[in-house]
Amino acid sequence: MERSAGILLPVFSLPGAYGIGALGREARAFADFLHDAGQKWWQVLPVGPTGAGNSPYTSASTFAGNPLLIDLEDLRDRGLLTEAELSAARVEPDGPIDYAALYACREPLLRRAFSRLSGTEAQAVRDFAAANPWLEAYALYRALKTHFGETAWYDWPDKALRDHDPAALEPWRAELAEDIAFHEAVQCWFFAQWKALKDHANGLGVGIIGDLPIYVSLDSADVWSERKEFLLDETGKPSRVAGVPPDYFSAEGQLWGNPLYDWAAMKADGFGWWIRRVEGASRLFDAIRIDHFRAFERYWSVPAGAETAKEGQWEKGPGMDLLGVLTNWFPHITYIAEDLGLLTPEVHQLRQAAGLPGMKVLEFAFSDPGNAYLPHNYGSRRCVCYTGTHDNDTALGWYDHAPETERAFAERYLGASGREEVRKALLRCGMGSTAELFVAQMQDYLALGSEGRINVPGVAEGNWRWRMAPGAATAALAAEIRTLTETYGR
Repeated sequence: MERSAGILLPVFSLPGAYGIGALGREARAFADFLHDAGQKWWQVLPVGPTGAGNSPYTSASTFAGNPLLIDLEDLRDRGLLTEAELSAARVEPDGPIDYAALYACREPLLRRAFSRLSGTEAQAVRDFAAANPWLEAYALYRALKTHFGETAWYDWPDKALRDHDPAALEPWRAELAEDIAFHEAVQCWFFAQWKALKDHANGLGVGIIGDLPIYVSLDSADVWSERKEFLLDETGKPSRVAGVPPDYFSAEGQLWGNPLYDWAAMKADGFGWWIRRVEGASRLFDAIRIDHFRAFERYWSVPAGAETAKEGQWEKGPGMDLLGVLTNWFPHITYIAEDLGLLTPEVHQLRQAAGLPGMKVLEFAFSDPGNAYLPHNYGSRRCVCYTGTHDNDTALGWYDHAPETERAFAERYLGASGREEVRKALLRCGMGSTAELFVAQMQDYLALGSEGRINVPGVAEGNWRWRMAPGAATAALAAEIRTLTETYGR
């Protein structure tokens, strides 16, 4: 990457009139804001269909897009929804996301749009389905989930269906053809809108950084249709699951519960599943952040049924066997390694062998002068500096809750005093660092406290709900950010 700067803002956190950020007007306006602010990158979180806890990291598919992010006004403009239907879907534009309300009203609305498909619109869906082989399994999985009352695939009554037996699938494809076509249409709309947004951003000189979660959900189209890639028993249940041990994010560790990969089987077929996965992500994003990079060296394996992640153990990851494949297959992709957590020399060696920039998080930096996240210790510009990630508090929230010794050292290091001056100094510190890319949360430019936090790791409820207030991304703020960015040569 050239020396540059960007802003982290999830798509769902955009303002708008329909309860959640979407891929339309507000998204294009934010891309315009980034351009005006001199930013070269917009970093987003995963954009797949959300699962348990509404987390973008527990998706029903590694390939599909989130129907909640579809721009309803675009469907209206194409004659698939009426103005009256949009009016009924409008909610307060600046409140937190109410996922229960969205799930209750959004799918019926999209089904109305689907009922009006005809002519060229219907042909576009057929063409999209033909061009995206992953869609067949995903659309059938979603239709079956609806038929069986949203139960997980491993609890479906027919063993042959659970086992994804081709002979058992055929009668269901015929019976659920209408529902399958609906889910194909929804994905066609999502990807058409995403392409329009990406083209708009790229045309302004703004690239999109996307996040590739390390794991997929057990109850997902991926695991159901490709069980051989995962460590599961004959019933489809894992004996061990993913998580992380206690670290600075959580004293109890994090018990994620995702199935673990069968790395030996994946290696035997040349990591084809990962190649398909990254190829799909490369259509969406200009750069890819590899989530939980340390699991490629060693990953935390927890017995299924354990109460906490503390009961886990380290297992050997795929290392350069996989990373070499991905970097050789996709030499044009810019990767960022999310090398956070409990790191070892072997993790650093693996990242360096793969030639990937790692992450430096300023909110973790102020323990002592030797802390590796302090800019004077970077050593190389081949890294990405963040004020904080989606798993961190905002800069002001961090200052408010940090230990007194940490705050005092930060003030000495930054030459600032008090929460507001420290917030500004933290942004200057990141901008002025040698890191090739600096990324700040949008909330840090908006001077928000903990009310703007996206996620608290290890806490199951209340996350992924923050939305930016309408009108917050002002021309004056863009000018202020541009001045800061240009001052430090980004």
